[in-house]
Amino acid sequence: MSEKPSGPSGRGLLAGVRVIELASVIMAPYAAQQLGDLGADVIKVEPPTGDMTRHYPPRRHPGMGGAALNLNRNKRSVIIDLKSPHGRDALLALLRTADVFITNLRPQALEKLRLGYDDVEPVNPGLIYANAQGFRSDSRYGTHAAYDDIIQAASGLVWLNHKVSGRPYFVPTVLADKICGMQIAQSVLAALHYREHGGTGQHIEVPMADTMLAFNLVEHLGAAALEADGAFGSARSLSPERRALRTADGWMCILPHSDRNWRDFTAFVGRPELADDPRFATGPDRARNADAFYPLLAELTLRHTSAEWQEFCERVGIAAAPVLDLESAATTAYAQEGGLLYEADHPTEGRYRVIGRPVRYSADPDPELRHCPGIGQHTDEVLGEAGFDPSLLHSTH
Repeated sequence: MSEKPSGPSGRGLLAGVRVIELASVIMAPYAAQQLGDLGADVIKVEPPTGDMTRHYPPRRHPGMGGAALNLNRNKRSVIIDLKSPHGRDALLALLRTADVFITNLRPQALEKLRLGYDDVEPVNPGLIYANAQGFRSDSRYGTHAAYDDIIQAASGLVWLNHKVSGRPYFVPTVLADKICGMQIAQSVLAALHYREHGGTGQHIEVPMADTMLAFNLVEHLGAAALEADGAFGSARSLSPERRALRTADGWMCILPHSDRNWRDFTAFVGRPELADDPRFATGPDRARNADAFYPLLAELTLRHTSAEWQEFCERVGIAAAPVLDLESAATTAYAQEGGLLYEADHPTEGRYRVIGRPVRYSADPDPELRHCPGIGQHTDEVLGEAGFDPSLLHSTH
């Protein structure tokens, strides 16, 4: 690998690491955003029209949609038309200077562009090449298109919702995209560590279906972990009665998890005899009999207001929280004090809200924010750093 040009700031835990992102929508851009938030020099390679997510409303100007402002922060943007005569050469010039390449182009598209791992590895043997797609590339579904909804269905998540509600709902967030994005980032960090300690560059494949199936099986492998014909699914998680609890004046989640919690709870509602009910006496009993336990909780929580419940639960150490809508959750005093959502001034888009970094590092207490760039804003700068003449991209032969 040739010597890397210095990044835009040299700050952060991943300062000195260069990432090339060739991706669209949410999953892979989210992975690269996390690395950029940690100080990596992330170069987002986009087609002339930009990543499609840039055009999702709401937006104030073309190519600068609300979601894109956060997904593309701490990145530099380069326009490369990979179908143009010198487009592939330009990308390879960038990859020669990179530590990491992240892409979610489908395997057949990468093969057609001659940008598969076997094509790229000779250019930069130390490169960590991470590609993510819906299904394993060597499987019968390896060429199939996939989006978040498809993977929710293929990994059992829609079935879990159907099992509880009787309706095959999708989770109302792009859960698969974001979990797989975090898996990409985690895998890249592991590969960087391996290379740093005497290892080599390598190819990482992150299949969404496998990642989400593994995620869903953590608690839902259930009896099938121990018995060949055992049932899949966690009794507690799949109870249709598992829901928020109505209080005398609102809604809360109250979870008397330990046996001591349960004794304190039953005493507070004037039903101490329930602590010795064999259906609920221990945590495993309460989980096994979730269909009876949750309706009982719902009956008992009506006896006090939300404020009374919160005071009691805090006093005796029972986990509890009010049910908040998303706006309230993002603007509580707790959220504001932590700086998870704050306002900043974008050079072209004006005032906007920034999703802060949720993890705190004592060695990086003041992370830098570099605003989402315009489409291709850094093309000449970045290609020049890599020793490639950007005027060649406008050449027709």
